[in-house]
Amino acid sequence: MREVILVLNAGSSSLKFALFEMGASGVAQRALLSGQLDGLGARAHFRCKGAEGEILAESEPALAADPARAHSGALAFLLDWLGAHNENLHVCAAGHRIVHGGSRYSAPQRLGAALVDELEALVPLAPLHQPHNLAAVRALAALRPELPQIGCFDTAFHRSQPPLAQMFALPRALSQDGVRRYGFHGLSYEYIAGVLPQHLGARAGGRVLVLHLGNGASWCALKDQKSVASSMGFTALDGLMMGTRCGNLDPGVLLYLMQYHGLGVEGLTDLLYKRSGLLGVSGISQDMRTLETSADPAAREAIALFCYRIVREIGSAAAALGGLDALVFTAGIGQHSAQVRARVCSECAWLGLDFDADANARQAACISRPDSRVTALVIPTDEEWMIARHTARLLMH
Repeated sequence: MREVILVLNAGSSSLKFALFEMGASGVAQRALLSGQLDGLGARAHFRCKGAEGEILAESEPALAADPARAHSGALAFLLDWLGAHNENLHVCAAGHRIVHGGSRYSAPQRLGAALVDELEALVPLAPLHQPHNLAAVRALAALRPELPQIGCFDTAFHRSQPPLAQMFALPRALSQDGVRRYGFHGLSYEYIAGVLPQHLGARAGGRVLVLHLGNGASWCALKDQKSVASSMGFTALDGLMMGTRCGNLDPGVLLYLMQYHGLGVEGLTDLLYKRSGLLGVSGISQDMRTLETSADPAAREAIALFCYRIVREIGSAAAALGGLDALVFTAGIGQHSAQVRARVCSECAWLGLDFDADANARQAACISRPDSRVTALVIPTDEEWMIARHTARLLMH
């Protein structure tokens, strides 16, 4: 019987999963299988792929339509399917992506009832993710109470930032009460930091800016492979323009919308989290692939604004680093959109980036010329593997 770690990333209507083999010295370098349950609380769709990307299973399981039972039903189905189709595998632990760990947790933790209740208090800081992350933990604890569960926090990697980088210019009492910059996408940045030596050699410890560009988008400035500054702050709304989130916004806009448009907390939350970003500007879609194939001027403007905001933020990050040695693109848009990479890199010549358009077009790993002072790279991220590695490490200690 082979021991495996189940990695889970629970969303409001989806459950992503992957299985990694547990070895004596860690976990497998890539997933044995991975997949997703979509449409939870409505019409569920299950899809599972093997290690080579081949489809192992696809179905529409009959799950409870009650949103309150969505994660419980999805996990019960998944555990039953894994048991029936992988008889020689034994799930020895589950590792979860938990978006927010607050200021207290800078490393993965075993998840017990008391800690889950503590993390519930952070829901207002990550309302799109935290409630569903925790719902999956509770549901799995009810289904398999004996199974160890490990929480890996997207905020943890950024606790290495200097105190000034984590502060807002607000009264000190608010800072002491936890109103500070936390940063997110930490599991992605931790993975990229770990593989930088494979791409940059001895320069991996230099001044590196990583752009995590997807439906959620942010940047992280690395020095000595540690986070020293990031674009996301108190919540995952801050920084870059995203799929449906606005990114940086003058706080006066919120005051104006409250006073003259009658928007309350619910209306503002819906506007800023779900109706802004690429979707809001284009009026078409939050999906960069859809916008890139559209002839609508609003789609082109949304892409232009997305890239413009990235370029401006690169200047801010370079200032925080005291210069720039390498620029890394990762996540869905960063890895797959040659157009976005070309727009961004072409505006960074002033930093010493000599962009190689041909390399970019053929999706090469390095998209700068050999003599470029700033190296531009495209590196796929692997948050699931980071979770599996952390989970294995805690089980062995």
